Amino acid sequence: MKTNQYNIVIIDDHLLFAGSLEKLVNSFSEFNVLFLAKNGIDFQEKLKNAILKPDVILLDINMPVMDGFETATWLSENLKEVKILALSMDDEEETILRMLRCGANGYLLKDIHPDILYESLIEVMNKGYYHSEKVAATLLNSLNPKEKKTDTKLKDNERIFIAYACTEMTYKEIAVEMNLSPKTIDGYRHDLFCRLNIKNRVGLVIYALKHGLYKI
Repeated sequence: MKTNQYNIVIIDDHLLFAGSLEKLVNSFSEFNVLFLAKNGIDFQEKLKNAILKPDVILLDINMPVMDGFETATWLSENLKEVKILALSMDDEEETILRMLRCGANGYLLKDIHPDILYESLIEVMNKGYYHSEKVAATLLNSLNPKEKKTDTKLKDNERIFIAYACTEMTYKEIAVEMNLSPKTIDGYRHDLFCRLNIKNRVGLVIYALKHGLYKI
């Protein structure tokens, strides 16, 4: 093994990807892969027989037996000095934040350029963390949350109800026109107000006009 290197362990259940990643990391002069593991339990077993301890873990998220979240939590509790770089295809903000809360020092997508991987490994060792633009944006959004996303997929009956709601008809009259009970109409109204993030019938009319659901 070369001298003055940081030791890496790759935890990923996709053997072909893990093997390719091992070759790539070993091509970086500052880093050396100690071993591969297919999940958190496999890592713990192999760690018992390892002569050297890892400096950085490249950690997949979706794995059987013990996934990335559980493994990161275990590492944070038992090997606090080890840096964790999550490496996944999942770019959902919720997943990124959850991994960071579990102790990950950075989060990378598997389709990144090799230069970015090298940069992240260097930075996590020098600074203790690596935040890509995606992670930085996710953290910023978590501090300054945007308006709650709404489910705007409307059913046919909901579209019909909205169109009637844009007229002068009362809710009881709409119920009769749609051959539905007043209770069902109240359910439509309440559900749409919540999903579309509006507070009253005027807001519903404005939403309908804005999205072409009703024309004057």
